[in-house]
Amino acid sequence: MVRLLTALTRYSVIAVTIAVALAVLVLHVAGFAEAGRWLAIGYVSVIVAWTVGDMARDVIRGNFGLDVLAVVAMVATLLVDEYVASLIIVLMLTGGEALEDYAARRARGELTALLDRSPQAAHLIVDPENEASGEVRDVAADDVDVGDVLLIRPGEIVPVDGELLDAEAAFDESSLTGESLPAPKEAGAEVLSGSINGSRAVRIRTLRRSGDSQYQQIVALVSQAQASKAPVVRIADRFAVPFTAVSLAIAGVAWWLSGDATRFAEVLVLATPCPLLIAAPVAFLGGMSRAAKAGVIVKGGAVMEQLARVRSAAFDKTGTLTQGRPQLVAVRAEPGFHADDVLALAASAEQYSSHVLAASIHRAATERELPIRPAEAADEVATNGVVATIGGRQVVVGKPAYVASLAPDTRRVELRSGETAAYVAVDGRFAGVLVLADHARPESPAVVTWLRAHGVRRVAMLTGDTQDTAAAIAADVGITEVHAELLPPDKVQVAARLRPRPVLVIGDGVNDAPMLAAADVGIAMGARGATAAGGAADAVLLQDSVTGVADAVSLGKHTLRTAYVAIWIGIALSVGLMLVATTGAIPAVAGALTQELVDLATIGYALRALAGPLARLPEGPGVSTRLASQGALPGRGELG
Repeated sequence: MVRLLTALTRYSVIAVTIAVALAVLVLHVAGFAEAGRWLAIGYVSVIVAWTVGDMARDVIRGNFGLDVLAVVAMVATLLVDEYVASLIIVLMLTGGEALEDYAARRARGELTALLDRSPQAAHLIVDPENEASGEVRDVAADDVDVGDVLLIRPGEIVPVDGELLDAEAAFDESSLTGESLPAPKEAGAEVLSGSINGSRAVRIRTLRRSGDSQYQQIVALVSQAQASKAPVVRIADRFAVPFTAVSLAIAGVAWWLSGDATRFAEVLVLATPCPLLIAAPVAFLGGMSRAAKAGVIVKGGAVMEQLARVRSAAFDKTGTLTQGRPQLVAVRAEPGFHADDVLALAASAEQYSSHVLAASIHRAATERELPIRPAEAADEVATNGVVATIGGRQVVVGKPAYVASLAPDTRRVELRSGETAAYVAVDGRFAGVLVLADHARPESPAVVTWLRAHGVRRVAMLTGDTQDTAAAIAADVGITEVHAELLPPDKVQVAARLRPRPVLVIGDGVNDAPMLAAADVGIAMGARGATAAGGAADAVLLQDSVTGVADAVSLGKHTLRTAYVAIWIGIALSVGLMLVATTGAIPAVAGALTQELVDLATIGYALRALAGPLARLPEGPGVSTRLASQGALPGRGELG
């Protein structure tokens, strides 16, 4: 009963239309047919006036809608005294809203599931230093501060990102990484919010507040995706004028040939626009839901449409085409400098940098147990390097051109494929080079090949790294167009010049946010919480694999194709039935009821977007084996 009342409240116009139809039927049976006739005429006239008002507002905004057909059909049926058919048309139009809502809720299932699992509460250990007290207080997840110690009970969702305090534990991270097997963790490991604890209670120390944690970033992206609107109006409008003209022409010819105005109404009741208006939103919501299930959050139907039409692609290098985990392989110290001293000074300076190489340099120095000293002063020049005063010595770490501007004797070194370098200067003298290796992701060549085979005519690399390093990685993944040593504004300019359009840009870091925002379609590698890039992008990959780029394009193409086919099914069925109606074989009431079947057919086809195919990547060294071992894309049986 509660559900029925909720439905009636949500679809009040439908409820009123049904009530009026029942009243007309009762009056007819009771011998008051004329009263029922005037009730129907009055009610339908109100609906016509309401619809005309909406149409006028749309025209003022520059949109020519399809409601003109419904209005003409309702008026025509009233003029020929087919008032029962006019009521059915009203019910069909308002019922279309309910059908669309049902289909949309089904299509939105994966997006809604992510929101429903959003952690709301946390168990705060009041006095973590005194474990004997055992006092635990439940607080809102938003009220948890960095450094708080939380208790995570068996089977509970981790509310915030934290550091594991117990010796070992296992967490289900499938909603974040796609990995179906529990992920084992040891003390000190990072535990991501949104993961599900295993069979034993554990403690974590909060690393980030709720709003900054991994799962909440995903939830924010999903909420944005749900709030966005598919390009329904645009797609419907492409068919509005020709479909309206054809329908009126068929109805007019039928009237002229038969000499019966009723024939005009009988044809037009089969021309109502529900299939065109419903098919597109259902298909786009289905495509967005399918993408979310595959680990790609797409921020709106317009993005799905752009993904389907992509003709050029530009990739960032580090962390996108490469694995983003550089390892120190050599320290080439200049005469007068010791390798350990160069590494220790560089690591001390790099602790104040957010660059991906900084973490690798710091980690290498820590593993060698070299001293990491605090700086008296430190300043990072975004994408170029960092200058720090360490123990009274000025240390510069960064790109060769930047280091050379402060140490003129800096010279470039030769690097092998997959290697990159951080140049170091101390007190104005070139001190040496830290050589790191960051190899291409095993799946990157297959993704580039797949894009070229599916309509992407131009693929480029945009990177701030040196030309030699960029060229080596580009050769490994099959990209021939390389733009290296770019600053963030340079990346934006190069992306803007790329042709043909639309241009797809893929990046992972904060410095990629400007070019992602400026692209026709920007995709962020968001698996490691690159919130700035994710916020600027049109779509975000939740899994640490560039395979999601191919999946996004594949699902975009399937979704747009499904939307158009569903629309054409509706048009074909409507036109076919209209032609039959010109013979008088379909009475107005029967035609109005038949049109509902056309609605169901188009909705049923549009829901095929829920089963869109992921990209079938070509076989390549390590592609299938790597993804299978990581569990990054569960169920990808189509990978060769």
